[in-house]
Amino acid sequence: MKRWLLAACLATAAGTAPAALWGWVDGMGVAHFASQPSDARWMLVPGDADTSRASALRVPGKADGAGALLTWLDISPQVKAVLPWLREAALRHGVDAELLTAVIAVESRFNADAVSPRGAIGLMQITAETGDRYATVAERLAPAETRLLDPRTNIQTGARMLADLQRRHSRVDVALAAWNAGEGTVRRHGGAMPPINETRAHVHLVMELYRALLQRSQVQRATSMKLR
Repeated sequence: MKRWLLAACLATAAGTAPAALWGWVDGMGVAHFASQPSDARWMLVPGDADTSRASALRVPGKADGAGALLTWLDISPQVKAVLPWLREAALRHGVDAELLTAVIAVESRFNADAVSPRGAIGLMQITAETGDRYATVAERLAPAETRLLDPRTNIQTGARMLADLQRRHSRVDVALAAWNAGEGTVRRHGGAMPPINETRAHVHLVMELYRALLQRSQVQRATSMKLR
């Protein structure tokens, strides 16, 4: 389906929805829309009401959104350089390439040499301890501080961790909270999003960018539409 045609369909569907409009595109390129999501495939279709709702949900002090990052991702040579490894890790570990992209953009802005004051390393900002936990036997032959500076190894390690967290938690946002604040923190809050502003801001921005990337890729693949 052409981008302009899908946009028209979205506008039409949004006009008939009683509240929010949710959608996803299947492997055959069929766009599905409904007023309520039934599983994790469904994403909120942006509209005026949803924009207001998203603004109300922003963490105090968090003024930036996904728009600037999305534009930067389109033109950045650093992003293009690692795209093959993002796709490889996504296929191997069952994690959306769009989610990996969003995490890296927020964590390091695709700076493979980044090292945080807390010792988080590389593209996905992984600590040496976590890197060892999710390393293969072959990878452990090199020190974590060295191998995590390699972009491909860093992405593979982060993809294994995200896949594991998504298996342990029922929602992507909670998995991202565990990534940011630690699984122990999430467990202490009953397996839900912990009330930590830094974590909520981090998860909000990753999810905002992830949904924007996923929606864009789905629009590009959409060939027809089903309403229900």
